[in-house]
Amino acid sequence: MAGGQLEVLSALDKAKTQWYHFTAIVIAGMGFFTDAYDLFCISTVTKLLGRIYYYDQASTKPGSLPPNVSAAVNGVALCGTLAGQLFFGWLGDKLGRKKVYGATLMLMVICSIASGLSFGSTPKSVMTTLCFFRFWLGFGIGGDYPLSATIMSEYANKRTRGAFIAAVFAMQGTGILAGAAVSIIVSAAFNNAYHRPAFKADYIGSTPPQADFVWRLVFILGAIPALLTYYWRMKMPETARYTALVEGNAKQAALDMTKVMSVELQAEQDKVDRLKATDSYGLFSMGFMRRHGLHLLGTCSTWFLLDIAFYSQNLFQKDVLTAVGWLPKAEDMSALEEVYRISRAQALIALCSTVPGYWFTVAFIDRIGRFAIQLMGFFMMTAFMFGLSIPYYSLRDTHTTTFVVLYAFTFFFANFGPNSTTFIVPAEIFPARLRSTCHGISAASGKAGAIIGAFGFLYAAQSSQKGKQDPGYPTGLGIRTSLIILGVVNALGFVFTFLVPETKGMSLEDLSGENDEIAAMGDNTFISRSQNRTAPDISP
Repeated sequence: MAGGQLEVLSALDKAKTQWYHFTAIVIAGMGFFTDAYDLFCISTVTKLLGRIYYYDQASTKPGSLPPNVSAAVNGVALCGTLAGQLFFGWLGDKLGRKKVYGATLMLMVICSIASGLSFGSTPKSVMTTLCFFRFWLGFGIGGDYPLSATIMSEYANKRTRGAFIAAVFAMQGTGILAGAAVSIIVSAAFNNAYHRPAFKADYIGSTPPQADFVWRLVFILGAIPALLTYYWRMKMPETARYTALVEGNAKQAALDMTKVMSVELQAEQDKVDRLKATDSYGLFSMGFMRRHGLHLLGTCSTWFLLDIAFYSQNLFQKDVLTAVGWLPKAEDMSALEEVYRISRAQALIALCSTVPGYWFTVAFIDRIGRFAIQLMGFFMMTAFMFGLSIPYYSLRDTHTTTFVVLYAFTFFFANFGPNSTTFIVPAEIFPARLRSTCHGISAASGKAGAIIGAFGFLYAAQSSQKGKQDPGYPTGLGIRTSLIILGVVNALGFVFTFLVPETKGMSLEDLSGENDEIAAMGDNTFISRSQNRTAPDISP
């Protein structure tokens, strides 16, 4: 430990795992649970929206969302998330983590409910209001990324900090699973009460009027876990690192942490004053570029590249689901049965590969380190993506089991790899006064990649032969070529990982250089006083 570190921060670093650690994980984690639920539950009901609002009576196929509407419904929340990450990340450093934390949660609660209500009766009015509220839902979700990561990193001890932040992020997997489970329960209940034949048996009757309540209920129920944690989020004290290092109030920081840790701590206002007195560099300064420029490039580039690959994996999900018989052709199902089967498939994928990947990271991150896990994850994702893409048609048509296993492992190593570490590292390596901002910038870079992955590759993966595209889409590169490109993207993520430092077992202030600033200011003060001291009289 550097000699300049404040006692209250040193105590947090050395603290044994206590109840307040688990409380912080649950409070921050439930926000992430809600984030994942709200972002990913749309995929379980998108086909239902098409059947309800876009069925053409002259067609012999079920209704489906036009490409522009599908892109808007699926992508508007990602756009809102990107904006929210930048705005609330900056605001978290200006106003404090706690003050902003409650606002993001309430925005998520209100917009989850409003998304389910989505006013109007015409397709255009329903989709417009749905997109409007999902944008602001994403805006609130975006704020949760930098704030949850920053709060957890600033509360944690340095020995298990990685596992604590990873546990918060792992709630994303639980949220994905919960979204699928709720869709299964709601669709099964409605299908039991209002059972209808498959589409090919009854074009109109296969979609009961009550199906309109299914997607609305799925969205609205997402507000409940966020609402339940609002009170506890408001009771959390501001982090000692923000109070001391940013606000400059050592007494309040010591008082807050004394209550939390049940240990008497001293306020060291002189050290805080010395740090505040230094000419602290800002985000757009040469001082920041010298110390953290490459770090920010590393966190932004790896998150950007990871999310291109991670969010584009839904491109060939329909091939996997069809190959293993989980998803029959749309004409062979009623509207509610289709929701049930899609949700069941999503739940199985989450349960078998997504969720275990997150918790493997929790178990091993403080043993083998962030750098090693991220490097391994990108390497394995690259290997499995090329393993899927090069023999793609052969695997899909004649080696179904191998195809599904390779597909599952790309998800597993994304989560036991860069999907977790890209969230953790930006919350550790930047100074307290810029930590939330820099995490928000890194996360927003990831969401830019997600937008490219979810939509750019959706068009690229369309068949290159005319007439074989999904309705409304132009010709593309083909799914095999798109998967090869994703393999190259993962390989680039492996390369850019070398810009990111290892943070295992180190104090946040040592990583950011804040301890050095305190120590240097102390040394300068000592030298200045020595030089100004009156020389002793040695004359005879």
